[in-house]
Amino acid sequence: MSDPHLALRCDDRGVATLTLCRQGSRNALTPAMVRGIPELLREAAALPPERCRVLVLRGEGPVFCAGADIRAMLDSGQTDEAANLADARRFAALFRSVAAFPAPVLAAVQGAALGGGFGLAVSADLTLAEETARFGTPETRLGIVPAVISPYVVRRLGPGPAGPFLFGGALAAGQAARRAGIVHELAPPDSLEAALERRVDALLQNAPRAVRQAKKLLLLEAPLPSRAIEEQTVFAIATARASAEGQAGTAAFLEKKAPPWVPPAAGATG
Repeated sequence: MSDPHLALRCDDRGVATLTLCRQGSRNALTPAMVRGIPELLREAAALPPERCRVLVLRGEGPVFCAGADIRAMLDSGQTDEAANLADARRFAALFRSVAAFPAPVLAAVQGAALGGGFGLAVSADLTLAEETARFGTPETRLGIVPAVISPYVVRRLGPGPAGPFLFGGALAAGQAARRAGIVHELAPPDSLEAALERRVDALLQNAPRAVRQAKKLLLLEAPLPSRAIEEQTVFAIATARASAEGQAGTAAFLEKKAPPWVPPAAGATG
């Protein structure tokens, strides 16, 4: 598999690093990237435990990941139902592939992790972030639903704390992100690399096969969403994208104007 916007590198310590390489678009996830990430993770997962001891998720440039490519979301909503559902299932498979990876997954976040980027961050086992990194799910502001990431947000945060994010509008950064359970460790500006190396070094002190057994237990004790729940999330996002509300909201975002459901500013006339 070859995609110019994805890079997988495995070093001689057994550290695999998957990097999103679309910084000109804030590493927004294209359909090709959504297909490609699970393929690359299958390649890494097939390596012996000693050759893939930890997986690191990165984003090139100042932003970790701004979520799904909005133009692609708009286009998906305009396809036939089967194609729209198939695209949504690929998104669901993306987050499952991260959460189910057999070795520990560590996300290193700078700038922002929004929508699908938030989904990647909470699908990882450990999340490190710069103190200024922001986390949120703006999908409902676009008339769509943070559906396929919702099981992973709830799995990490719990249903109560997850609500403000899933309903839309909530953003967390710094200590607020740590208190919510989104982030395990915060790093001062320009110190994320050092914090990442410390975490990776600590993981490498552990026996690789024992760590994989511990990951198996974690997945048994905190299960991934059932296939039935996953299919409900797939249907929810596909339906929302194709709806009049979803089409209007994503189009308004691309046109840099307010969607039709936003009330006019106080005192506005027209």
